[in-house]
Amino acid sequence: MSPSAADLVPDAADVGAPSLRSLQRFDPIALPVEPGKLRVPSIDLPGLPAYAPQNMPSQDMIRSRATLTLEARLTEDGESIPHGLIWRLFSAIPGLDGRPSLIASSESNIANFEVPTGSYILHVAFGRAGLVRRIDFTGVKTREVVVLDAGGLRLDALVSDGSEIDAGKLTFDIYTDAETESERNLVAGDIPASKIVRLNAGTYHVVSNYGSINALVRADIRVEAGKVTDATLQHRAALMTMKLVREPGGEALADTAWSVTTASGDIVRQSVGAFPSMVLAEGEYVLIAKNRDKVYQRIFEVQSGQNVDVEVLTSSLSEAPDALIGSGD
Repeated sequence: MSPSAADLVPDAADVGAPSLRSLQRFDPIALPVEPGKLRVPSIDLPGLPAYAPQNMPSQDMIRSRATLTLEARLTEDGESIPHGLIWRLFSAIPGLDGRPSLIASSESNIANFEVPTGSYILHVAFGRAGLVRRIDFTGVKTREVVVLDAGGLRLDALVSDGSEIDAGKLTFDIYTDAETESERNLVAGDIPASKIVRLNAGTYHVVSNYGSINALVRADIRVEAGKVTDATLQHRAALMTMKLVREPGGEALADTAWSVTTASGDIVRQSVGAFPSMVLAEGEYVLIAKNRDKVYQRIFEVQSGQNVDVEVLTSSLSEAPDALIGSGD
């Protein structure tokens, strides 16, 4: 429009036209709905993963398995061990903690393991006897015979005169064979008399304990595979019963503290009571009794196999120091 023509255009307010203003916003425009289509409302769905894992069978399920059968014998030409076996099969590949993982176990005389192809570490235990070996399983049905090379050891003890010992007072400790005591390892401890201990074939150091003080003997014993080795050890000791009496053969005084020492003064045993009993090795001892602040003593001798009562008379007063009298065991 030319400037001269602009003067001919009337004012909008004079002609009743709405004044021009800048566009503030766009109003939504309803789009037409195609006929035959339904309007679907919006639905808020929870967050879903990009994909859902599928339940696929593991490789161990897909891989065919065969049976690994294991049998144990004491010797190469011996019979199958009927009971008492514990089988453990470990993976040959250590776990994250550096230890082998247990794959399977069994306590049957014949162990049947259904495992995939691979290498395994087998441990079979028969009492204190055992064997560890590597098995490479090819996945074909296999039967293997494991030879433990083991036997049994049955222990007992007598006193030197041939008298039997109360089985309740006998225990045995079995150690590995070594030149020095510090190098020996305990294989089995507190074994009662006449019990068969299953061990690998070899030489063992046996300690027999008669009582719990100083009556003990040692011996080196050979265990042969496929056999039970019987060994009887000989003790030189006796069971002694202590009494504090006013006269020979009299009634024992109660509340008496006892201390048994060697001739050189080393304390062997301390006890409290009217009739303390203890097994002592053969030798000479000093017996000290304390009753009502009075101390009595007697020198006595233990002879092997002679179980006797040792009486201390109240007339046998002693000047022994109180340090020799213990508070009991």
